[in-house]
Amino acid sequence: MPPLKSKDNQVVNAVYGFLLVLFKLLKDLEPKYFVACFDVPKPTFRKKMFEEYKAQRKKAPDELYIQIPIVKEVLRTFNVPIFEKEGYEGDDLIGTLTFNIKDKNNIIVSGDKDNLQLINENTKVYYLNQGVKSALIYNESLVKEKYNGLTPSQLIDYKGLRGDASDNIPGVKGIGEKTGLRLIKEFGSIDNLYNKIEKQEDGLPTKLREKLIEQKKEAYLSRELSEIKKDVPININLNDCEWGGYDNKKVLEILKKFNFNSLIKNIEPDRTGENLRLW
Repeated sequence: MPPLKSKDNQVVNAVYGFLLVLFKLLKDLEPKYFVACFDVPKPTFRKKMFEEYKAQRKKAPDELYIQIPIVKEVLRTFNVPIFEKEGYEGDDLIGTLTFNIKDKNNIIVSGDKDNLQLINENTKVYYLNQGVKSALIYNESLVKEKYNGLTPSQLIDYKGLRGDASDNIPGVKGIGEKTGLRLIKEFGSIDNLYNKIEKQEDGLPTKLREKLIEQKKEAYLSRELSEIKKDVPININLNDCEWGGYDNKKVLEILKKFNFNSLIKNIEPDRTGENLRLW
């Protein structure tokens, strides 16, 4: 597939793909409020805590990075508030927003399963997996089904033991998926697991107990690295997050600017606000 370019020869494939997903989500979910959260390309508190955090990740192609400002430009044209904070990841902002908005039904849209830990009775995760077509909406029941009965909040403890190769979180070496799930299912949390080991009430095989004792520091570090923050200092005004109220003329101009002609049919130029036709 040849790269899609704007009138000034900018590559905009990723922006176009983002808009296709955005329009599909708006149609399917019909949100009353809508915000977007981004990482800031600077070290986070996790990197300062553990230098090897995400160290093995391959850098995304430069053509993807240069399209992020364009995505933000498009979002601002649609009056979508953007949250980002130096020292934190976008997931921490998502966690803070959902934690502080407790009287609404929240849906987190993400391709990152780390957000599953944020699920509760008011919050679900629209997990994109490999795109919208194969997306799953995770609630508490689906998390328990997929993770051997664990609750969303227990996934943090599970990752403390299991680690996460994609983020270079070490976990306890020698503990795999099955053992990690079984231990958290049996003991409930890392704290209770080590409390039982200290009291010699764990009933674990000797070799497994020795691994856990030797790598206790790594287990707790990994849990801390895995936990999404819910107290990032940001200002939240829900009224500013209402979907709609954008200027059609500006939206049409930006779609034309980036040669997104096939999307223009979704915009009715004679109205302002909640006027996106997504079918």
